[in-house]
Amino acid sequence: MSQEQLGELVPVGGGDAIPLARNIMTIGRRESCDICLKFQNVSGTHAELVYKNGVWEIRDMGSANGIKVNGERTLRRPLRPGDEISLANHRYMIQYQIATGTAVEDIFAQEEDVFGQSLMEKAGLEKPKRPGQGGKR
Repeated sequence: MSQEQLGELVPVGGGDAIPLARNIMTIGRRESCDICLKFQNVSGTHAELVYKNGVWEIRDMGSANGIKVNGERTLRRPLRPGDEISLANHRYMIQYQIATGTAVEDIFAQEEDVFGQSLMEKAGLEKPKRPGQGGKR
């Protein structure tokens, strides 16, 4: 990994590592994405990787087949070096160095609220509701 890189995504099972060169990188099937994955089950704009406060975070961008971190479905999660990310069923390991002076405990203590999603959403059987959808009238 070179100095100008902020990390890399390494395909699980082999393949070329994908350099993480900017603070915000989109992942999806569209050519306009920073990381273009040409697979039918990957959404046009599937996810976004954001590097802030010395730590990478992944966010689902409303994809049809979702994202998982270490086998657990999520909408948003800070990533530790070595975490396994699944986009649809394509798996990658994130490799990077946490920036010195980063308050790691604080960042990871704020991980996704387990009650923030329904069990159906967690299982990937229901799409996440956007703010303003559903609810009481």
